[in-house]
Amino acid sequence: MPSSKRQWLWLLINIAVLAGIFALVQYMIATRVLNQYYQINLTSMCINIILAVSLNLINGFTGQLSLGHAGFMAVGAYVSAVCTKYMDLPFVTAIIAACLAAALAGFIIGVPTLRLRGDYLAIATLGFGEIIRVILQNIEELGGPAGILGISRLTTWPYLFIATVLTIVVIQNLINSSFGRAIISVREDEVAAEMMGINTTWYKVLAFIIGAGFAGLAGALFAHYFYIIKPDTFNFLKSFDILVMVVLGGLGSTTGAVLAAMFITVLTAYLQAFPAIRMIIYALILILVMIYRPQGLLGNKELSRKTFSRLWGGSA
Repeated sequence: MPSSKRQWLWLLINIAVLAGIFALVQYMIATRVLNQYYQINLTSMCINIILAVSLNLINGFTGQLSLGHAGFMAVGAYVSAVCTKYMDLPFVTAIIAACLAAALAGFIIGVPTLRLRGDYLAIATLGFGEIIRVILQNIEELGGPAGILGISRLTTWPYLFIATVLTIVVIQNLINSSFGRAIISVREDEVAAEMMGINTTWYKVLAFIIGAGFAGLAGALFAHYFYIIKPDTFNFLKSFDILVMVVLGGLGSTTGAVLAAMFITVLTAYLQAFPAIRMIIYALILILVMIYRPQGLLGNKELSRKTFSRLWGGSA
């Protein structure tokens, strides 16, 4: 089969699969086959996928260790809640505002910190994430430590589905573009990339801004499903949860990040009554992965058309 026809066939298969998944889940929700418990876990799974894929852009593809992703999620959650609860703006407008605000926070934090490398960058991003949390705790107009209560539940399955697919498609297409090749070159050898004329700081900031923007999207969806947001919800442990997903799935694998986010969500649901054990299991997972599979479950491999090329013969 000609290459162009295979590409169109693969695209149609993807669209058909996505449409089927969307319709099936929507039907199960409408007929109450999925009760409230499963709907909550489905929502958490979609939000975690968005967070893991966006952090993977920074940690996996760009090779920068960021530990403050929960801070950008907090910015998106609070901005969207203010837009809908206090300003009566439409939910779509609130989502856009959340993404832009989180991206701006990523720019403000990224410009001074991304000139750092390694452990210094990790410490700086961790510090900025905690600064965001402490600032929110001390703004009385936003509820202080108690947070914002009574947020309208506007997050529905169509919003979750579109946001999740959009995140994966945008980031994966970015990685496959010329910008993505420059970003990956920073990860592979930053010194060599600089010698080739690549502005490494600019590409690191770009990845940071995009990753932060999608974290803001996840925050907006979170705020408008769980009714309440508090600063402590977005502490270091939340960033650690997201990092576990990225490392488990494989640094530099969007497919791995998606699968790991799904696995961690299911694991968390089963261990809700044992929060201490949950953190121990997370630590054990990281230790075992680092010992026996340091590249993660999928390494930097992706589930793509090439994976299924044998179904229609020939090379992809």
